[in-house]
Amino acid sequence: MRGQLPRRAHAKKEEASQPSGVGCRRRRAMSIISGGLLSRRVGLALVLVLAAVATAPASVLAAGERTTKTKAHHDYEDALQKSLLYFEAQRSGRLPHSQRVTWRHHSGLTDGIEQGVDLVGGYYDAGDHVKFGLPMAFTVTMLSWSLIEYGEDVAAAGELGHALEAIKWGTDYFIKAHTSPDELWAEVGDGDTDHYCWQRPEDMTTSRQAYKVDRDHPGSDVAGETAAAMAAASMVFRKTNPHYASLLLHNALQLFEFADKYRGKYDSSIAEVKSYYASVSGYHDELLWAALWLHRATGKAEYLEYVVENAHEFGGTGWAINEFSWDVKYAGVQILAARLLLRGEHAAHHKSTLEQYKAKAEHYVCACLGRNTADDANVERSPGGMLYIRQWNNMQYVTSAAFLLSAYADYLAEAGGGVVVHCAGGGGGGDDEAEGGVVSAEEVMALARAQVDYVLGSNPRGVSYLVGYGPKYPNRVHHRAASIVPYKHSKEFIGCTQGFDHWFGRRSSNPNVLVGAIVGGPDRWDRFRDNRDNYMQTEACTYNTAPMVGMFAKLHRLAPVASAADV
Repeated sequence: MRGQLPRRAHAKKEEASQPSGVGCRRRRAMSIISGGLLSRRVGLALVLVLAAVATAPASVLAAGERTTKTKAHHDYEDALQKSLLYFEAQRSGRLPHSQRVTWRHHSGLTDGIEQGVDLVGGYYDAGDHVKFGLPMAFTVTMLSWSLIEYGEDVAAAGELGHALEAIKWGTDYFIKAHTSPDELWAEVGDGDTDHYCWQRPEDMTTSRQAYKVDRDHPGSDVAGETAAAMAAASMVFRKTNPHYASLLLHNALQLFEFADKYRGKYDSSIAEVKSYYASVSGYHDELLWAALWLHRATGKAEYLEYVVENAHEFGGTGWAINEFSWDVKYAGVQILAARLLLRGEHAAHHKSTLEQYKAKAEHYVCACLGRNTADDANVERSPGGMLYIRQWNNMQYVTSAAFLLSAYADYLAEAGGGVVVHCAGGGGGGDDEAEGGVVSAEEVMALARAQVDYVLGSNPRGVSYLVGYGPKYPNRVHHRAASIVPYKHSKEFIGCTQGFDHWFGRRSSNPNVLVGAIVGGPDRWDRFRDNRDNYMQTEACTYNTAPMVGMFAKLHRLAPVASAADV
């Protein structure tokens, strides 16, 4: 029977004793599942607990006030340029002279010193100052995948250098964090103490305790995702910096071996991460994900054999998934496996298993299209057409879906011969599966573009959820550094509670525009409240923007064609 991972409630940790506005953990998995993750063989009776939707204030657009937006022509090149600026705003460590986001300054310069290691650098994941290894690695994987698929488009837009810098800022940190073959530092900072403070990163006074996984404290998920990131990045740097590419691949190979040999969930080894980035899906998806990226980076058959041999046991051919995220990689695994089948890059004995992977990949595509038979097997849509998974930072699922749909549309088109997607639920207007259940690559890509355009402002509110793009975008992003006077303008120390008292509660716009950030976005009714304390909607994450780098570049290339078709 088809299994489906739970639509987890990303509920924040109990915060009754904390100052207002500190609980910005909308993406941390706090799932309650009846009986745990039951076997796929027994039908998976899952009881889901979803976070309650907060009562919307009067300032939120009411359902009756929705308007229909005409098709807009977006400046995807401008969006691409802005998206890459965001990663500079999220940098931790000593900033380079080429830093373009000038309201940021050096921070976290003693990270790792208490543990005797150099952990300076890397990215803050969102509006706080903890460096979480799992979402950081996923961010780098998606940035790298963007360049692998659409690197020529990024280069044509003049942004290749900035994109490479964004990836390298992450991979340089991963090299430091991988201190021995079986050791990886997976977190710097503590979410609980961090949330008591509203400070600029330059003033940080919170704990910078570092946490690692090793043989005795395994973390197959974080090690596997970091291996995937470094393998994918090695492909990106192969031409421009072959020595660096070799170093990345060497680290990726070691990390995968470590992840596979010493198996375990990293949130069982690092208790501090459980309330923030718990690995609800487990580590099997990351092992398959890493193996596929190593196969793509090396061409070695052993990694594809691993994916085929473990397909059933690890759930790769069992889970039918409706989301793709920093936690749940199965849809990405299935689409990468389907690519190998479509391209014929496999041995004859792999075909049957790869066909099973492809069937699950198409379940995801059909779920996004609303073409699966059962309603609960489809992704919900807002009235304005946004794919909706859950209320807390829903945009992460929108941007990742857009990228997967785009990539799969490309794989179908490259296969030629009129290869299409077959959806069990039809949707083409007829009962016959050959009519209603067939979806072309063009239709898949059209949905991907529609999601990108929604992000950029083609939505009922006319709001761009890419900060800094268009005439109307969020001005009160839930982000410590953006919400406080720039360090270069005022080097006077700002303490934990001082930041709350003087800056967090201000009703005015942030003094610094977090250009290129994609915020959590609207609710299922397309409503959005631009308040700093509305962290479910106004906090941004690196993994929201990362998939859009490739999408903006591709759509910039296609824009002249699309514009001509609209005439």
